[in-house]
This record gives sequence, C-alpha cells and structure tokens, in this order.
Amino acid sequence: MPGGVSSPVRAFKSVGGQPIVFDRVKGPYAWDVDGNRFIDYVGSWGPAICGHAHPEVIAALQEALEKGTSFGAPCQLENQLAEMVIEAVPSVEMVRFVNSGTEACMAVMRLMRAFTGRDKVIKFEGCYHGHADMFLVKAGSGVATLGLPDSPGVPRTTTANTLTAPYNDLEAVKELFAENPDAISGVILEPIVGNAGFITPEPGFLEGLRELTQENGALLVFDEVMTGFRISYGGAQGRFGVTPDLTTMGKVIGGGLPVGAYGGRAEIMSMVAPAGPMYQAGTLSGNPLAMTAGIKTLELLKQEGTYERLETSTKRLIEGIISAARESGLEINGSSIGAMFGFYLCEGPVRNFEEAKNANTELFGKLHKAMLEKGVYLAPSAFEAGFTSVAHTDDDIDATLKAFQESFSSIN
Repeated sequence: MPGGVSSPVRAFKSVGGQPIVFDRVKGPYAWDVDGNRFIDYVGSWGPAICGHAHPEVIAALQEALEKGTSFGAPCQLENQLAEMVIEAVPSVEMVRFVNSGTEACMAVMRLMRAFTGRDKVIKFEGCYHGHADMFLVKAGSGVATLGLPDSPGVPRTTTANTLTAPYNDLEAVKELFAENPDAISGVILEPIVGNAGFITPEPGFLEGLRELTQENGALLVFDEVMTGFRISYGGAQGRFGVTPDLTTMGKVIGGGLPVGAYGGRAEIMSMVAPAGPMYQAGTLSGNPLAMTAGIKTLELLKQEGTYERLETSTKRLIEGIISAARESGLEINGSSIGAMFGFYLCEGPVRNFEEAKNANTELFGKLHKAMLEKGVYLAPSAFEAGFTSVAHTDDDIDATLKAFQESFSSIN
C-alpha cells in the first residue's frame, strides 16, 4: 500500500516513526497489534462520538446484518435516518445519502452549479472538502501535513473556477464577488475548521457570509462532515444560528460505518436525479448497515445531558493542556467547542491557515511521540482537530492531562 496506509493522514510522516497498527477499539480506547492500550482522541476521525463499538450500536448492527448488507434498493431505514437528519439540521428539507464526505462534497459542488447556472465557487484556505480535483486548492489537512503541492494530476482547467480566500476574512470574499460578478455559484466552508487544526469563526463571519451570498445570488454551503452532530445536535448551524442553503454531512451519521449525505432547501435538492436533471448515484448509498448505525448513534446522542457532558469534559481537557504547556514555558493557544478541540504550539490567536502554519511542527512531533509512550493517541499531525466522546471518563481526562504535563516537561 502506498506509504503503508489507506489514507495519508494515518501515516506518521510529519511526526516521525511508523504508524500504529490497531487491532481493536472499545469505548475511548484503542489497542495496537502488540497489545498496547491508548486513550484515543482521534475517534476514527470523528464518528466515534458515543465511544468505539458502543454495545447498543453493535447489537443493532448484528440484527441488521441478518437481513443483509446491501439491498441496492430503497429501505425503510433510509427514510428513518432522513427524518432524523431533517428534524435536527436547520437547513435540511431534503437529503440524499452517499458513502463518504468526499462524495457528498463532490455532489454538492455539482448541485451548486446546476442550480445557479454559474461555474465558479469560493472556498477557504485550509478547509478540506475531500480529495476531488476541484477541492484540492489550498486544502490544508493531509496536504499540509505531508508538505505536498495541492496535488499533481489535477488539471489547471479543473481548478480554474475554484477561488480561495483566507478564513475569517469577509473583505476578501467581498473582493472576489466584486471581481467575478454573476459568476460565483456559491461559497463552501467548514463552519469550524477542523482540517487545519482547530479554527473557530470570529463573531460576524458566518453571518457576513450569509448576507454576501444572498446579496450576490449565490449559495452558502456548510461542510459539516466533521461538525455535524458533534458540536451540537443541530451541527454548527444549530450552534451559531446561521442557516446555509446546503449542508454536507458524514462521520457521526454513520455511527462508524462509511457514510455521507448532502441536503438543503427542497427547491435546490429537487434538482437532484431522479427528481431533477442533476445526476448523482451510488450502489451502496443508504445501505442498511450504515443507516442502522447512524440511527442508533443519533438516538444515543438525543439522551438528556449528552452534549452538556461532552462540552464540559472537552473544555476541561483543552484548558488543562494549555495550562500544562504554559507551566513548562511553552507557547500554546487552543480552544474547544462541543466535542471538538485543538491547539497550536505557537503564540495565538490563530484565525486562518496562514497563522496556523506558525505552529511549531517539530515540537509537535516530539510531543506526539512522548504522548504515545504514555498511552495517549493523538492525530499524527499538527493540523488536525481532536475528538472526545461520551465514553471518555473523568479518569481518562485526568490520565491524559498527567501525560501532557510529563510530555511537555520532557520535550522543553
């Protein structure tokens, strides 16, 4: 396998050493093939918000498995999960299930263009929307981690219509609209950037984008593959009170199985085949296993107090990390929202991808190695958000903070 992995972000190229090969996961823990246990803050890159292999999710999957793994035809479970998503996410009146966040973002890009009749789109530096050609422009995440150009093999003609602006910079977006009158189909962004570390929107930024897109006849798209059902049950749009025209989702709504979705206003979604002329299809889309895991996960998340507990434990974690670093004389800044967190080993604040690149990646590599030795698994990149789960206990957070204190002292 190229690099020994099936996805570049799993490699340890930027932190040194070889990737950890997992054998099993349960709750907040992961075990490697040598039997070492780690407290896991990657959570399969976001889906494991209830903890790995939750017994109720596993039981539901075992029951569904007896009925078959894929129908290639409509199933009742699709309708059930669709209703749950529509009820929860403010922007979604109709939804289409796919198999990954990349698929969802590819489809929503085509839909933006089909609905508006315009070709250009604005994205933000450091925001990652999957590995489709038109998105690999200043895409952050694995591209930044590996030090690669945006990507060989992507024709210039494909990305010619992809315009970029710094995150949290409304003036730059205004200029792009002014320079491209009646040519921009929409703006797509991670409402909280999780693929360039962890960058939150400044007050008024999301609201300003909503106004700008409406003024210019363009669509606003939130990529909530990471934030959806993780920072609140209604996602970032529910948390911040800004409703986009379209939304992409994934991760949590599949409960750990491959899934993606896109949805939005019925007027726009009615363009999608077979209701309309914009074609998009997928053999395994809406398969019963992914739908089952998603339904059970959302049912668990709806239990009273879930998000309050997630918010409290995640905030305690990031505040403890920052305190431990500063006690060791290290520069650090970071924050959390809901069950996402992140930090940069540099003086803050970090408001965009350019500022994120000031982070001390060499020092992070040393920190990552030290934390592994103490039984804590962090994303092997200075440019990825961290994820907590309902399964992380106070004892897990205490053990993690002790590991950070010892690790910061040892690397300084």
